[in-house]
Amino acid sequence: MLYLRLMLKGFLLAVLMACLGFAWMAWGVMHYAAEAEEQPADAALVLGAAAWGNKPSPVLRERINHAVQLYKSGKVRWIVFTGGTPEPGYPTEADVGRDFALKQGVPMTVMLAENQSRNTWENLQNAQKLVEPFGIRSFLLVSDPMHMRRAVLMAHDLGLKAAPAPTTSSRYLSFGTQIRFLARETWLYIGYRVFRKIS
Repeated sequence: MLYLRLMLKGFLLAVLMACLGFAWMAWGVMHYAAEAEEQPADAALVLGAAAWGNKPSPVLRERINHAVQLYKSGKVRWIVFTGGTPEPGYPTEADVGRDFALKQGVPMTVMLAENQSRNTWENLQNAQKLVEPFGIRSFLLVSDPMHMRRAVLMAHDLGLKAAPAPTTSSRYLSFGTQIRFLARETWLYIGYRVFRKIS
């Protein structure tokens, strides 16, 4: 019985330590973007999010709006949109983003679109190849605040000079959606940081 009690205590201690570790990581993910200072860069790199036909989803719309604001305020000279399509024949996330920004007065000549990627790693990797001929060397990564820590780590692993530029608003407004998004991003961040698992 003593052996079983010791095993149970050891198991409970391990679970507690795992929960505390996850909570500590979640705190870091949540507060990383809050400390971001948007310095000027060559381009705003908009990470992909869902497009609903020819319209951006609320998440993508906020990312586009933030990139447009960065351009109009003079903090970037280019906007790079990323993201493919879930099914052939549908508009890509990047093309929808570029069209939406065009309607807000951003010239087509300062926008690039990478429309093959399906996840954050591919967003960054494909954009890196796309911008090479244009002399773009530094980026402000535009995405939701809780996505920033993982995205910036990936960008640095790819050798990109990138800084976070989190959106100031998001569809993740309710407490429930924020908790779910935070839990998901923390899990993905841990998976990438520890195992370099790409998603």
